[in-house]
Amino acid sequence: MIATIKKVIFLSTILFLVIACKKEQPPKVIAVLDETPYVIEHGALPAPDLPVDNPLTKQGVQLGRMLFYEPMLSNNGTQSCASCHRQADGFSDSSRFSLGVEMLPGTRQAMPVFNMAWHSNEFFWDGRAHLLRDQSLLPIEDPLEMNESLPNVIAKLNGSELYQDQFIRAFGSPEITSEKMALAMEQFMLSIVSYNSRYDKYIAGEVQFTDSEERGRVLFETEYNPFFPNLSGADCVHCHGGKNFENDLYMNNGLDSDATLTDIGREAVTQDPNDKGKFKVPTLRNVALTAPYMHDGRFQTLEEVVNHYNSGIQVSSTVDPTVFNTYDTGLFLTPQDKVDLVNFLKTLTDLTFVNEESYKSPF
Repeated sequence: MIATIKKVIFLSTILFLVIACKKEQPPKVIAVLDETPYVIEHGALPAPDLPVDNPLTKQGVQLGRMLFYEPMLSNNGTQSCASCHRQADGFSDSSRFSLGVEMLPGTRQAMPVFNMAWHSNEFFWDGRAHLLRDQSLLPIEDPLEMNESLPNVIAKLNGSELYQDQFIRAFGSPEITSEKMALAMEQFMLSIVSYNSRYDKYIAGEVQFTDSEERGRVLFETEYNPFFPNLSGADCVHCHGGKNFENDLYMNNGLDSDATLTDIGREAVTQDPNDKGKFKVPTLRNVALTAPYMHDGRFQTLEEVVNHYNSGIQVSSTVDPTVFNTYDTGLFLTPQDKVDLVNFLKTLTDLTFVNEESYKSPF
């Protein structure tokens, strides 16, 4: 009898605690559309020309951020966009060729994903994606990358109340589509901005360059001069000019001769032989973080890159004239010039960007 009473008391206590816990649970927050604009901070960079048909909102950027870090986008749940575009590496990959979910290597080095708001001339090394929203979906279905189908991804996301609620906040409806996914990821990638490097602080008068960094800056900005070698510079600004250190063009920078060329680059997209061996010119911001270099990651260090332009140019039918002009003489860079140039390039590293919390995984 006593044992029965104790058992009743024990069960009553458990029931009371369960009821009490249920009463303490906060009511479920009902998701609603939130169109609060997301304002891109860009420092001294020019105001970006953002897509009018996809205005950035805080909830849209947040959804894109979630999707960027979401491994459900891959067929086995092991990889996300961030697997090959890591913030610590300037949203690029430190491997020469990224390995996909099937452990197969890609064919080109992963490009850095930041300051995309200042790119308007297609995306990927060969420009095969017209808009950033188009680029965002292609790795999902690429068999060398995530190797998943968009219908499968949508089915997996539909099983998540978290995502249904976030699609409501971003787009006003729980319906998940590949179009909405693309728009959200475009918003997030447009929000990833780098503008606070040591170089930017130097331009703003907040810091001073070392003697070596300053010599490197002058070399970077000075044109090649075959008639006065002592006055000749590294002539970098022809391709990496402006405040974003790029020209948004596709160029052949003398990596291969016609005989040794194995990747035709832009020509595969345009079908124009004049585009053979041409690739997107990337920004040099955070270049010290984004090794290896070139579309095929052939150079591991900035020193190797400088040596290529100084004395390693290969002649081909589509090599850029500015690059070809240096073929016979090189850039006349001394060993100290090379050190100075690399030291300047390192001033383009933005540690604020690398550590920005709003770019990190939301999970």
